[in-house]
Amino acid sequence: MADDTPYGDDASGDGGLVAKGRDGDNAAPLSITAISQALKRTVEDRFGFVRLRGELSGVKRAASGHVYMALKDEGAVLDAVMWRGNAGRLPFQPEDGIEVVASGKLTTYPGRSKYQIVVDRMEIAGEGALLALLEKNRKKFEAEGLFGNVRRLPFAPKVIGVVTSPTGAVIRDILHRLEERFPTHVLVWPVLVQGQGAAEQVAAAVRGFGALEPGGAVPRPDLLIVARGGGSIEDLWAFNEEPVVRAVAESPIPVISAVGHETDTTLCDFAADKRAPTPTAAAEIAVPVKRELEATLDDLALRQRKVVRRPLDLGRERLEARVQRLPGAEQLLQPHAQRLDDLGARLRQGLVDRAAKGRERLAEARLSPGILRGALRDASQRLTSARLVPALVTRPISERRQQLGALARLAEQLHPEKPLARGYAMVLDGDGKAVTTAAVAGNEPVLGIRFSDGEIRAVPGDSPRKPRKAAKAKPRDADSGQTELF
Repeated sequence: MADDTPYGDDASGDGGLVAKGRDGDNAAPLSITAISQALKRTVEDRFGFVRLRGELSGVKRAASGHVYMALKDEGAVLDAVMWRGNAGRLPFQPEDGIEVVASGKLTTYPGRSKYQIVVDRMEIAGEGALLALLEKNRKKFEAEGLFGNVRRLPFAPKVIGVVTSPTGAVIRDILHRLEERFPTHVLVWPVLVQGQGAAEQVAAAVRGFGALEPGGAVPRPDLLIVARGGGSIEDLWAFNEEPVVRAVAESPIPVISAVGHETDTTLCDFAADKRAPTPTAAAEIAVPVKRELEATLDDLALRQRKVVRRPLDLGRERLEARVQRLPGAEQLLQPHAQRLDDLGARLRQGLVDRAAKGRERLAEARLSPGILRGALRDASQRLTSARLVPALVTRPISERRQQLGALARLAEQLHPEKPLARGYAMVLDGDGKAVTTAAVAGNEPVLGIRFSDGEIRAVPGDSPRKPRKAAKAKPRDADSGQTELF
């Protein structure tokens, strides 16, 4: 049997083509927007503040500055968003894989029919997670070549730039240590060293010093010191941030990193040219000790003088050694003095012998003025009559004349009667020969005594007769010139 019931008029009310109200149903159908808003209010009211722990994933920073990401664990994923204002205050750069604790409220996003957390604050979940992020960033920067580019620090920088807090003890320690060791011109660029914005300020200070022109109104530093005191890893985290690491690694000025205490290590230390265990140690590394330099210069000057004087000293020592080996003046003169004494003795003896021989020859030759005059006449005649021999050609006549004159003078001086004029007397024997000894005189019966003005006879042993006047003397021999007195 055919069904004549109109379509949609099902008495049972199980359904129909057109939506109709039902008995007891007083709720009007809701729009999608309405239910989405209702869900949003319900979620936000119920979960107005939550703290969630999870790993960051799919981190994206939009051009507007908002950060979009997801928090996940082993069983679920929750979308998250952090608006620009809160994202700018983050003390670290959110990256995939970082385990964080996010604080905020849950809400829904009707456009995607999903719920998400609006993050107001985000922190790294514990020190282990922070260290893991530190190691991750270290490997990343090392792979990019930001570490290991070490430059030689200037020995005595004229200007030092310091990037640190202007109110802490760090700057006072650095200035005090520099003043003690080597007073230097210091420029301080004040920055935050901890908290929100610290990394950006430190990076801007490093780049600002590097942008100074040499010779400008503000002197460009020869060396930079990036410093802060000790603290926890969270306190020092700004010096692990990418902006600081890149600014230090790219600085055209050599950088000393002095962040924290000796046991603290930051990525800034790896990017710097030199790591100092403390800010005070950074000042000690930056400059030498002036007093030590002065002492070194004095020592070098002394060594230089010694080096200059060393050849002279060595030469003097060698000269003294050789002088000591040389014979002295006495040693050199002793042989000559001895020879002189010997020659003097020989000369005296020779003169005595020569005088004795002369006396003997004189006694034998019986020289008299007549004989000498005769010899002189003969020599003159021979000189005038003789023909010049070839030897006279080479010897001038004047030289012969001089020699002849010298012989005449010598003959005059050697004349045996020359001493008679000075009071001497000559004793003669009977033959008219000179008597030189008393023994010979004693054997002579008569002796003749010749004076300058005459001659007397005497008998040995008797007193001589009184001499007569020379005018009455009778010449005995015209040639001998003797006169007998009786």
